Amino acid sequence: MIGFIVAGLIIGALARLFTPGKQKLGLLATLLLGLAGSVIGGTVANLLGTGGIFELNILGFVVAVIASVMLVGTAESISARNKRSINSH
Repeated sequence: MIGFIVAGLIIGALARLFTPGKQKLGLLATLLLGLAGSVIGGTVANLLGTGGIFELNILGFVVAVIASVMLVGTAESISARNKRSINSH
């Protein structure tokens, strides 16, 4: 469990590093998005037969980082849209 949390933080931090622009995400959001990306990466790797969902492997790690980059971008987009909506009223 601790390893899964550490992996989520690492993957989330890498995702923020690879996402263009400055993100206004906190540590908890980074962790949660990294964990979600880890699950997605593990699932894809498992479906492709390269390892289990919670097993660390190269393909799962790469897919996890890519999924987390997309999740960070989506979270930033939603956050920006909500701020614009609040400021316009």
